[in-house]
Amino acid sequence: MGTSVDDRTSRWPGRWSHGTVAELLTGRNNSLGFIRLVLATAVVVSHARVLGFGKPEFGHAFTQGQVDLGKWSVYGFFILSGILVTRSGVRLGLGRFLWHRALRLLPGLWVCLFLTGFAAAPVLYWKLHGSLDGFWGHGWGPVEYLRANGAIQLNQNDVSNVMADAMAKGLAHDRSIDGALWSLYYEVLCYAGVALLALTGILARARRAVLLIAALLGWLVIRQAVGDRFWTGSFEATYFHPVDLPVLGFTNPVLVIYLGFAFALGAVVELYRERIPVSDVLGFASLLVLLLSARFGFLFVVGLPAFAYFLVWLAIRLPAPFRRVGARNDYSYGIYIYGFVVEQALVVLGFARWGLAPYLALSLAVTVLLAMLSWHCVEKPAMRLKDLGAPRRGSRAAGRPDRSPADHSPTPPAPEGAHPDTGRDRIPARP
Repeated sequence: MGTSVDDRTSRWPGRWSHGTVAELLTGRNNSLGFIRLVLATAVVVSHARVLGFGKPEFGHAFTQGQVDLGKWSVYGFFILSGILVTRSGVRLGLGRFLWHRALRLLPGLWVCLFLTGFAAAPVLYWKLHGSLDGFWGHGWGPVEYLRANGAIQLNQNDVSNVMADAMAKGLAHDRSIDGALWSLYYEVLCYAGVALLALTGILARARRAVLLIAALLGWLVIRQAVGDRFWTGSFEATYFHPVDLPVLGFTNPVLVIYLGFAFALGAVVELYRERIPVSDVLGFASLLVLLLSARFGFLFVVGLPAFAYFLVWLAIRLPAPFRRVGARNDYSYGIYIYGFVVEQALVVLGFARWGLAPYLALSLAVTVLLAMLSWHCVEKPAMRLKDLGAPRRGSRAAGRPDRSPADHSPTPPAPEGAHPDTGRDRIPARP
């Protein structure tokens, strides 16, 4: 119990370990920003095939349908959020923790919803119908779109049937105008779990309970994989069915289990960081396990834990130039929330006829531009309010603003537009 971090980390011999996560993944001297940017970009790349051309996303065939590039990026986001948000939950009081989380998510989301409903949707409606007659004045217009989705959960997928009409005319392949937003709700559920664990003191004094939670979620994952090693994971409900919960609303328990397992793996990495060695041997081994499980099955059972270690190892061991990417300007959240709607708009406007490469290049260019504007004009100014009301005098701990990278991390997602087949119209279906 009284062992110091130095004592506990000295057990790892230098010839095969560079140290521990506690020693090497501190502050901002890491490549987490670069990795988040790659994951967000991977979502846009993956969606280009299905949104632009109605074809399976990249990686679907290689993994025997277990995941694709977009879905796997979601899991990566949840793993990294598990690390960073747990760190924030340990350091901050409950009120400030919730305040920081709200500032990181809501302002950017609200502006995105506004631009989608009042800028993108009218242009697309005009393109389809030649006028705006019928766009306003009904229960599924832009005002209702903001109201329905402004509290994180994606309850209205379309604006004035823009995408439904585009699909009917053969111009689009998905009926959601910004389907990638669905995962934010499950991210917030994980935040609520961290807040509850912090409130009860478990994060600070009983970390084994978090390990137990991760083990329980892992057992539920194993339970399903035993019957089908190529099961598609959280995106198809079998033994749990979607429910409409009081207060929370429409929730898919299987998504909670699988995305929660990814988040819990990150939380375990953070809470046991002084016991996890940073080894190149383990890093390459985890990549090998990930690839083998993706190809031959049991991806969520063994591949997801391997992915968690690989991301942490990569964040530490990538060369120094990668550490500067995203250190000051974090565009990954903006890329995530704008990528889907940009791709949908370009499809309806006819740019997909140019072919995959030009369509994807234009999608990325417009998305990155919007992400930059979102960061500099909305997200970053909002984050300046994170210490609003914080005590500036008194104890050193109270007076020092928290500088955890969790407060600057995007939460995507996670971010992936492929929605589970829930049988409910308000959750967009995917081919």
